[in-house]
Amino acid sequence: MIKVKVENLCLSYSDGVESLKNVSLDIEANAITVIFGPAGGGKSTLLRAINRLNDLADVKLRTGRVLIDGVDVFEPGTDVNALRRRVSMVFARPTPLPLSVYGNVSYSLELAGERQRSKIDAAVEKALVQARLWDEVKDRLKDSAYSLSGGQQQRLCIARALANQPELLLLDEPTSALDPISTANIENTLQDLKETYTIVIAPHNTQQAARVADYAAFFLQGELVEYGVKDALFARPKDKRTQDYIEGRFG
Repeated sequence: MIKVKVENLCLSYSDGVESLKNVSLDIEANAITVIFGPAGGGKSTLLRAINRLNDLADVKLRTGRVLIDGVDVFEPGTDVNALRRRVSMVFARPTPLPLSVYGNVSYSLELAGERQRSKIDAAVEKALVQARLWDEVKDRLKDSAYSLSGGQQQRLCIARALANQPELLLLDEPTSALDPISTANIENTLQDLKETYTIVIAPHNTQQAARVADYAAFFLQGELVEYGVKDALFARPKDKRTQDYIEGRFG
């Protein structure tokens, strides 16, 4: 089932940089779709278009549509705050809030208006369990989030993103600042999460793309070059540019 449909999306910034060039892409529900390619290819721009974080950037021109369950996120009157509760995002470096472990996860719930402590407690525990962090922090919930290791902080950011039970989880190079063990923890976490969520990730290298993907999309200079099922795309790419990049001839 298609969860997100990107149709003829073009986007350029006021500095003249054209990030996306007529991109069309179907993103499957309850799967991990990887967007990979060299830096500057438009990967982050596409992620930010899905939950309209690009509204905060100096965008000169945008055409095309991004539909979630058939509804265009750019429709006039769209409640952007509600959209961002449905579509959560995790960034490259761990960005915990200057709060306790518990407070980091409860923050978005309280911001959304939840006041019943028992519901908040249950949601915090569920999100930490989903992020594979509960067993490590259940006795440290009052500790500062900054007391956690880098890998734990990033899983805390994932838990924070999951607290409102979004439909989509977007991740922009979520393990680029982490060690191999922490990276493996997060990759395993994503495999668990796809049972419940639709996941789109821009990994920081091709090896990770091949490890975690169900579907993969290769971007080059703002263009979607090739998209397909992971095994077919990485083993038998149809476009020579995709093959050259996978084999390390450029990038």
